[in-house]
Amino acid sequence: MGAVMGTFSSLQTKQRRPSKDKIEDELEMTMVCHRPEGLEQLEAQTNFTKRELQVLYRGFKNECPSGVVNEETFKQIYAQFFPHGAPPCCPGSRHLPFLLCLSDASMYAHYLFHAFDTTQTGSVKFEDFVTALSILLRGTVHEKLRWTFNLYDINKDGYINKEEMMDIVKAIYDMMGKYTYPVLREDTPRQHVDVFFQKMDKNKDGIVTLDEFLESCQEDDNIMRSLQLFQNVM
Repeated sequence: MGAVMGTFSSLQTKQRRPSKDKIEDELEMTMVCHRPEGLEQLEAQTNFTKRELQVLYRGFKNECPSGVVNEETFKQIYAQFFPHGAPPCCPGSRHLPFLLCLSDASMYAHYLFHAFDTTQTGSVKFEDFVTALSILLRGTVHEKLRWTFNLYDINKDGYINKEEMMDIVKAIYDMMGKYTYPVLREDTPRQHVDVFFQKMDKNKDGIVTLDEFLESCQEDDNIMRSLQLFQNVM
């Protein structure tokens, strides 16, 4: 997916390509094992234009010729894209981690893959990828927060418990800990989770509901600024 992001980021600097390439784009859509939904349908379902979807699809196909990506391939792609840990300016490096905090940490990649795999089939299709990307980059605040809630809700029971939050946060700290200064203490993830869980679990029943998550996040200026950064990525 690194190539997908890189290709899409350079879209605005490219001139309109001749109709021959447009025809080739359409032909490419028939040469994979899984053929995605029509571009017009995806354009209606996402916040991307047809041209943007064509560019994203070309990058996706280059990385995943079969048209789908399994978890192992997903991990390998992101390991190449972020080989040295989460970038220092990454939203969530001090607060709740979001999508762009991904590096070569296989555990975090595992959780992220399952957030993309909304149908729990063990594979991510192009439709899954662009739907998530559309939400994270151009969705409303509620859409972004709902997607993030789903990431933390590991067992998909509609709630976040303390163990689930700890698993995600620990995965984030594991991948970025040795690249931070000062070096993080071993108990830092637990402290981080204790603070956030206490704040989010409004009724103190040991779980965080979607409504509690949405309310808590929108009350936190740092989290809201992190979400705003996504709109400047592309």
